[in-house]
Amino acid sequence: MNKRIQILPSSNGTALTGWMVQSDFDGTISLLDVTDTLLNRFGKPGWQELEDAWERGDIGSRECMKGQVALLDMSEAELQTHLDTIEIDGHFIRFVQEAKALGIKVQVVSDGIDYAIRHVLERNGLGDLEVIANHLVQTGERSWRLDSPWASNHCARASGNCKCERLAEQQADHGRVLYIGDSTSDFCVSGKADFVLAKYKLIAYCESNGIAHARFEHFGQATQLLEQVVFGMEQVA
Repeated sequence: MNKRIQILPSSNGTALTGWMVQSDFDGTISLLDVTDTLLNRFGKPGWQELEDAWERGDIGSRECMKGQVALLDMSEAELQTHLDTIEIDGHFIRFVQEAKALGIKVQVVSDGIDYAIRHVLERNGLGDLEVIANHLVQTGERSWRLDSPWASNHCARASGNCKCERLAEQQADHGRVLYIGDSTSDFCVSGKADFVLAKYKLIAYCESNGIAHARFEHFGQATQLLEQVVFGMEQVA
């Protein structure tokens, strides 16, 4: 599929029409799914059964995540030490810098854990990025609860964070949203975005559903695609 984004650049190099970027975190910005790494290291028995139930479609991701977080057995110090081992795409910092230079807001929208995302971003000098995700609450020295302030009763995926609603909010504010993602939690929202940068499972989903997108493997490629999408100067898919 070929799709040209028709946007004219202004004389000072900024976009004449509004665009912003929403990006998934786990597996998109981070190299690994952070929640999975926490469950593998600190999860008590039962978390895999919840994962299996979610994969079968028996429960939504919100119910799955809440149950799994309740099974985490770790102190805050252990959590922080573990999060210090989480790596992000080495090109993401440059991507954010380029977006800011173009006057484009970058927002992290995740069905993961806000504490983990903010910790990893801050460690990489990106603590000023807006993060919308499930909220982690410590309930004891080694016990935790997950709250979902961004959930919606209308969410088709019964997610803890309804990405489709977050997208609609930004489309109302900015006009157009470039969505970046990698996997199943990005399927529903990708069909509503103005353009998608996709990797891993999301590529096949976009292809099979006729969603305007461009493939990328790392944010170095995404940085090049960003200007192409915003200014509509080249075909990107």
